[in-house]
Amino acid sequence: MRKIILTLMVMAAPILWAQNSKLADLVNEFEADKSALKRTYNIEESEEYYTRFSTFYDEWQKRMAALDFNSLSQQGKVDFVLLKNLVAKGKYFLELDYTAFKEVSEIGHFTKDIFPFIEERRRGKKPDAKIVAQKFHDAKETVTTKMKSLQSRPFKDWQTAEKAAKLIVSFREGVKEAYDFYYGYDPDFTWWVKEPYEKLDQKLTYYIEFLKSNYSQDSVKDDGSGIVGKPIGLDALNESLAMAFIPYTPEELIAAAEEQFDWCKNEMIKASQELGYGNDWQAALEHVKNTYVPAGEQPQTITNLYDHSVAFIEERDLITLPDLAKETWGMIMMSPERQKVNPFFTGGREISISYPTHEMAHDDKLMSMRGNNPNFSFPTVQHELLPGHNLQYFMTSRHKNYRNAFSTPFWTEGWALYWEIILWNKDFPQTPEQKLGMLFWRIHRCARIIFSLKFHLGEMTPQECIDLLVNGVGHEYANAEAEVRRSFTTSYPPLYQLAYMIGGLQFYALRNEMLEKGWTEKQYHDRVMKEGRMPIELLRALIQELPLNKNYKTKWEFSIQFK
Repeated sequence: MRKIILTLMVMAAPILWAQNSKLADLVNEFEADKSALKRTYNIEESEEYYTRFSTFYDEWQKRMAALDFNSLSQQGKVDFVLLKNLVAKGKYFLELDYTAFKEVSEIGHFTKDIFPFIEERRRGKKPDAKIVAQKFHDAKETVTTKMKSLQSRPFKDWQTAEKAAKLIVSFREGVKEAYDFYYGYDPDFTWWVKEPYEKLDQKLTYYIEFLKSNYSQDSVKDDGSGIVGKPIGLDALNESLAMAFIPYTPEELIAAAEEQFDWCKNEMIKASQELGYGNDWQAALEHVKNTYVPAGEQPQTITNLYDHSVAFIEERDLITLPDLAKETWGMIMMSPERQKVNPFFTGGREISISYPTHEMAHDDKLMSMRGNNPNFSFPTVQHELLPGHNLQYFMTSRHKNYRNAFSTPFWTEGWALYWEIILWNKDFPQTPEQKLGMLFWRIHRCARIIFSLKFHLGEMTPQECIDLLVNGVGHEYANAEAEVRRSFTTSYPPLYQLAYMIGGLQFYALRNEMLEKGWTEKQYHDRVMKEGRMPIELLRALIQELPLNKNYKTKWEFSIQFK
């Protein structure tokens, strides 16, 4: 009887799910306000920027404190916690950046005389061209003097030098934008300012390069790998995990990843034995890598794998895949440049295929083909398309899209990784080659947790991260190098790489809880896709109607010991 009642409740619930909370407009307002300020105060490394955004976050914290939390529905309470967390996160990282800015701000004291010119340009005020020209000339002379004084006072490390250089880069861009606004349109301005501006701009270019290199010789910027990343340290990692609603320490996550890494290795040995390679899993992996298809045939291979995975999922009625979603996904080829940081295909609204082009060197061609063989691609086509990233984009564009503001890689990548776990458990791989393909990616995600956290803790260098992927996981060297470069030199946040496996384990733990409550897998999967992007702990609180308070902090200790 209890299961019948629960089933009836789940069937009736979509009427309520479709309703946005009272806070939907407030979330949109926050995002719009932030975007408007970023467009206006676009010199990010400036006192003006930091002061204005400090005020912005303070004002929003006051607005959140004034809301009547107890009067909100469960949907509204979840949105309150999410928005409050988003504001707190923005303020925390702004303050970290502001502190770093203050440490180097004296190298840009000369900018204060020119800043009024930039500010007044926003409202089109006609400048006194002669005065502007003099200020540009004086600034150039000041920079020359400053460079001489800094030669004997190098920064403590290369990170501080980079921050100082960014301050001048930001200022230079602001000056150029204001100068371009008047130049050619205001004859008086053009006549007076052209030469002083060009000389100042040239001097600022020299200044930027000088600042970048003016740091202590004890500070190592490049460990020889050519990959330069910026570790954020233990305190920032702990804060980031708490704001992502992950109640574990970096050390606990590393230990869990190492344990699962060993599980994957043992499973790879079993598959190796099936192939006749005994315990030599690396030899078995070499066999799998050489199953690559000839150049020109990869797109059709991807389509075939997609058709196979969708048929497998629909035959088992695991999730609703809208016909329009199946009709409208696209396919593009990845450029050689992009393959330097994305050696494997990526997905979302379309799938981007990584495979060699004629310009690539012979060895790079082979590494690309070997690293994208059909068995390695076997578990990841669905990760990128349906029911992974493509379905996420499709559904979040249509259901509670205001929650895109709360997007987190634990939801985005965790969901796609969760399906790899589910399909493995449902015997999706049938051959030892397919098993090795799935295990290759799973052990890769374990390695991501280990090397990304240890890097940010200062315990591993980029080269050591590459070596782990090559020797411990079985990557081609160029692919491992690209993976590490992607992790530390692009816009991916510090927790991104660990979010795949940890987010997947969160979704898996929540699945198990919902099945125990009488839900079907399809009911659970469809509900996830209709509630929008958010940390999974808050999704759990939403669909289970768990108690929340306005100061809610992470406390769901989901299992990170899953095998």
